[in-house]
Amino acid sequence: MDPSPVGQEARRLCAVTGGRGFMARHLVAALLRSGDWHVRITDLGPDVAMEPDEDDGLLGAALRDGRATYISVDVCQLAQLTQALEGVDTVFHTATADQIKNNFNLHYKVNVEGTKNVIEACNKCKVKTLIYTSSSGVVFDGVHGLFGADESTPYPDKFPDAYTQTKAEAEKLVMRANGIDELLTCCIRPGSIFGPGDTLVPTLVSYGGMMIIVGDGKNCDDFVYVENVVHAHICAEKTLSTKDGAKRSGGKTYFITNMEPVNMWDFIYMVLEELGYKSRFRLRIPLCLLEPITFVVNWSYNNIFSHYGMRQPGMLTSTRIKYATLNRTFKCNNAVEQLGYKAIVSLKVVTLIFLCSISILSIFFL
Repeated sequence: MDPSPVGQEARRLCAVTGGRGFMARHLVAALLRSGDWHVRITDLGPDVAMEPDEDDGLLGAALRDGRATYISVDVCQLAQLTQALEGVDTVFHTATADQIKNNFNLHYKVNVEGTKNVIEACNKCKVKTLIYTSSSGVVFDGVHGLFGADESTPYPDKFPDAYTQTKAEAEKLVMRANGIDELLTCCIRPGSIFGPGDTLVPTLVSYGGMMIIVGDGKNCDDFVYVENVVHAHICAEKTLSTKDGAKRSGGKTYFITNMEPVNMWDFIYMVLEELGYKSRFRLRIPLCLLEPITFVVNWSYNNIFSHYGMRQPGMLTSTRIKYATLNRTFKCNNAVEQLGYKAIVSLKVVTLIFLCSISILSIFFL
């Protein structure tokens, strides 16, 4: 299905579902840079729709010379998936529903039923390895903070949103699929991902760089640079490719962060200040004032505005407030010891790289 230019026959074929998403774009680039893979990119769009810098760069060159191909695929359509995964050695399953849309039916269809289809297609096509992009949020109940949580932390009885609930269900499916029809599986649980192409900076800048803190401002988070998440996926694939690694890590989940937990607000406002938004004070809004407002906003959306097709407000939701006010840090010991993972870019270094890369882009949001 994919051409193999002379001298490239040794490359294996992998597929990246949701391959035009934020993290997935970085993953595709890393796989191409490694020289080990032909990459089959799948996503909903009718075509790859490259940005100008992609067309002129690595991805454009790879699509032209056959190291990469693009196929329009809906993970909810098993027949499309089966055709797309023909001849594939490894699948990186990153496709997911939009986290902002708290629509259970949508998330269940894409995250759970879509993952069932990916697993079935893998089995039909004799795929060897399936790496699933899960979320650290699968152990978060939205009520209790998490500080240094590891993989022994159980799933909560109740989830704060449809996204984490269905990601947890999908994760269970992937773990149970390990060993069936010789398929090896592994789940990656990233912390709060950021990096070039994310929505963090545009969102902050769209609010005018206002220095607003929700709650007491003491909560910590485990941010993770996107290239470190990509590195974890590649580490997982390499681990499962060995007999000992497959026995040790097959069917398991791993938290992935920069392993540098920080005060969430200090980190966010450091980014803002580096972008030129300097303030002598920060406005703190107590939860006792904000919670009634979010209740009214949520009620109005669910009972009135959603019926007219209006988009759910991204920030003033009870779920977002929970994520913004509770501790959420995780231990990566298992990933370090079993996958050979380490953060290849530290927060100190990445802040300089990230800010340099977005300084020009941010002009369009000022």
